[in-house]
Amino acid sequence: MRPDAPRGPAVIRLTHLYALCLALAPLSAAAADGAPLTPEKVNAATGDAPGALLRAQVLLERARFSPGEIDGGAGSNTTRAIAGFQRAHDLEPSGELDEATWKALGEDDAPALVTYALTAEDVAGPFREIPDDTMAKAELESLGFESVEEAVAEKFQASPALIARLNPGKALKAGTELVVPNVAGLPELAPAATVVVDRSDSVLRLQDGEGKVYAQFPASTGSEHDPLPIGEWKINTVATDPTYHYNPELFWDADKSQSKATLPPGPNSPVGTVWIDLSKEHYGIHGTPDPEKVGKAESYGCIRLTNWSARAVAAAVQAGTPAQLQE
Repeated sequence: MRPDAPRGPAVIRLTHLYALCLALAPLSAAAADGAPLTPEKVNAATGDAPGALLRAQVLLERARFSPGEIDGGAGSNTTRAIAGFQRAHDLEPSGELDEATWKALGEDDAPALVTYALTAEDVAGPFREIPDDTMAKAELESLGFESVEEAVAEKFQASPALIARLNPGKALKAGTELVVPNVAGLPELAPAATVVVDRSDSVLRLQDGEGKVYAQFPASTGSEHDPLPIGEWKINTVATDPTYHYNPELFWDADKSQSKATLPPGPNSPVGTVWIDLSKEHYGIHGTPDPEKVGKAESYGCIRLTNWSARAVAAAVQAGTPAQLQE
């Protein structure tokens, strides 16, 4: 369930403690012998080679079977992405990177890691710490990025820890060349005939007119207290950069001493950068300030995606697109 319909023009909360990110980066994001992962090493990696899982995550994102936040580490979202990609390519959906799956992924011969020079716009900000208190958030002009680390990680659909691991010692300032996942500027998806949200698999899928799945994204799909509204619904509207209308009466665990409030748009909005309104009142598909929790944490009944996944879905749907929410 959502607090109220976002209206008008709002992205994501990644940790902004760069040094901590570097220390906590997944072990698989570095070579087992301690050597740094270079683009050359990752771009050629398969099997159990250092960097192979990172390469697979990037290629899956490029194929539009998203592993969620790219971090170079194993996890449930990556397993689901592999299985979804395998089904779409008539392979055994084991969720494991076998030889046939690597061959299919390798049909995209683009490098997994590329270099990117930060621009003045990338690092301009403004950046500021976002308070936890909802009423305090409502006093802000925007809910933007908290740091340049957060902004850069969002741009490349990665964890700040991975960006730090790939770029040790580099200052995030205009002109700095970074090694990043090759996922920026992917083409828009074809229009979806149907949106399917599968609670049992914690994913959102897009289907074409023949029922073939051509894109899949990890999703948080409700909770025991606020279950996913199973049924046949439709897309009403799509709002990018939405404001967020908070109503404590709609949350079972809200502080009832709080009042209604309108929160400004921004990456750290509770609904991220996109709200896709469903015909089921108070429910929608939206982004999140916590991409690392998508597909792993519960929601208030809505369908929660990473901001980049929400934007991809928003571009593929329109008013009237059927939305099937299923167990």
